[in-house]
Amino acid sequence: MAVVERVLGLLREVPEVPDLGAGYLNLLGPADEPAPTVAQRAMQSAFLPQIYEKVWRPIGFNVAKGWPFGPDTAQENDLARRRLGLGRPGDLAKPAATVLDVACGPGNVTRALAAGTGEDGLVVGIDASVSMLRRAVEDTHDKHVGYVRGNARDLPFRDGVFDAVSCFGALYLFDDPWAAVDSMTRVLRPGGHLVILTTRAPRLPLAGQALTSASQLTGIRLFGHDEVAAALRARGFKGIRLRPYPLMQFVSAQLPAR
Repeated sequence: MAVVERVLGLLREVPEVPDLGAGYLNLLGPADEPAPTVAQRAMQSAFLPQIYEKVWRPIGFNVAKGWPFGPDTAQENDLARRRLGLGRPGDLAKPAATVLDVACGPGNVTRALAAGTGEDGLVVGIDASVSMLRRAVEDTHDKHVGYVRGNARDLPFRDGVFDAVSCFGALYLFDDPWAAVDSMTRVLRPGGHLVILTTRAPRLPLAGQALTSASQLTGIRLFGHDEVAAALRARGFKGIRLRPYPLMQFVSAQLPAR
């Protein structure tokens, strides 16, 4: 079965005539672009996708994670695969998992997760940015990876269809991050795994004040040390593990199996 048919089979409402002209399934119209905060305008630009994977993300994220002491991108991807119950790229046998990468950007994390799934698995990246998805399609050659242009706050998928869900470097950009967490929880099957990499407000008063001001100007939200973990606990997740970094945090959790 072609990847597009598999992605269509996950949707709550299947369009009569799917829009696949750009190489991804487009479920949004021109009026559905994200709100134009400073940070969101950057994500929608034509320039950022060209440097995101090799320059922007490695430098910006690694510094926020405490470089040179924090994990690099490869270690972060390996941690995500392990916490999501996926395999390693070199494994002979990998799980045939159905995985969702929320706010996938140019597909760098999507491809890293696909490297931990078998060919019978399916990895779906969803984003609202046309420029990011265009780059994701150009750089992705895995036959079990598909992309969707859709709304992360109201994911267009049926309940409980994903074995694993990731959201890396995006929750802090959403106008309503908790609506997005609710949506990710809804599409995750019982026993499924969730990982989130997002911001973390420092506990130093002066630094905190300066970063709060920058947050208000850019539209980047700073989450408290236990804020995301507490939100997952409130939604019934178990086995919550929080790995704090200077300005970021990696949170993983699992929905109880029925």
